[in-house]
Amino acid sequence: MKRNLLVIAAVMASMSCFAQFPGFGGGMPPMGGGMPGFAGLGGDQSSQTQAEYSEKFADIDYVGDDQVFHKLDIYLPKEVKDKYPVVVHIYGSAWGSNSSKGMADINTICAALLKAGYAVVTPNHRAIADAKWPAQINDIKAVIRFIRGNADKYKFDTSFIATSGFSSGGHLASTCALSNGVKVAKLGKAEYDIEGSLGAYTDQSSNVNAFVNWSGSTEVLHMDCGNAMQFGGPGNSPEEQILGMPKEGNEDNFMLLSPSGYLDKDDVPGYIFHGDKDFVVASCVNQFLYDQMQKYGVESYIVHEPEGGHGMGMYSEENLKKMTDFLDDVRTRK
Repeated sequence: MKRNLLVIAAVMASMSCFAQFPGFGGGMPPMGGGMPGFAGLGGDQSSQTQAEYSEKFADIDYVGDDQVFHKLDIYLPKEVKDKYPVVVHIYGSAWGSNSSKGMADINTICAALLKAGYAVVTPNHRAIADAKWPAQINDIKAVIRFIRGNADKYKFDTSFIATSGFSSGGHLASTCALSNGVKVAKLGKAEYDIEGSLGAYTDQSSNVNAFVNWSGSTEVLHMDCGNAMQFGGPGNSPEEQILGMPKEGNEDNFMLLSPSGYLDKDDVPGYIFHGDKDFVVASCVNQFLYDQMQKYGVESYIVHEPEGGHGMGMYSEENLKKMTDFLDDVRTRK
């Protein structure tokens, strides 16, 4: 009981600090203890910095079905140029919101990306209540193809496209990047069409050049590590809800929900940021992903923020600069 009271107090404190909160609509499922969607907190937006941009294109349908979960926003940097490298930044919601693109760390991560000269694309995607996996990664792959198919219209320099995300968005950003070139994923009896066939640009590639993962709920078979909270109860965690099956006896399916399930030596670089005081997604979850990337010889970096929580205390100028320096370096070398 004491732990539950402490958790509720922490939730209330966090909510009071968050200028952006994905809300409980859009199909966000209730988590354990009747506390709806706490894992969906979109990161600390208390910064007074405001994202600066020259143009914003809102509510663009990237699939063509006029569904809210298939809309995206585009921000172009304040400094006007002929074209811009692109970062797709994905909001966090425990895969539970289908309409939180306007709350995707706009004044922290996205502001830093825009200042560094990157066009920023913030997409919605289908939630657990809309469809099971791999619908969510199919949506993000469709976003990448849309970007390539509309490069001239929106001044995209498609020679460099990266993914970024917070929490479940970090999971999607990592999985999208590490599954470059995968059409259908198979492991044991598990099989998923990862690429999908959404939208008008199926002739375009969905490959990206790098990823950044902020507090991502990545390695779903290791979500019980550390001292993080347990959401949903046995057999009903967000990762079990998105697959529609329990972990026990279905480990292959959960490996294909995890970015490490796609690792090989030719994968693109990734940078991971995680708070050691994150009690929603323990930092050991992403430590496992980093260790696996190192094992495969994939370029990878990790920052453990000693006082960082789930979004809170993560977006220092130093960390944001590490992100943009990393992307600049990968882009320059490419």
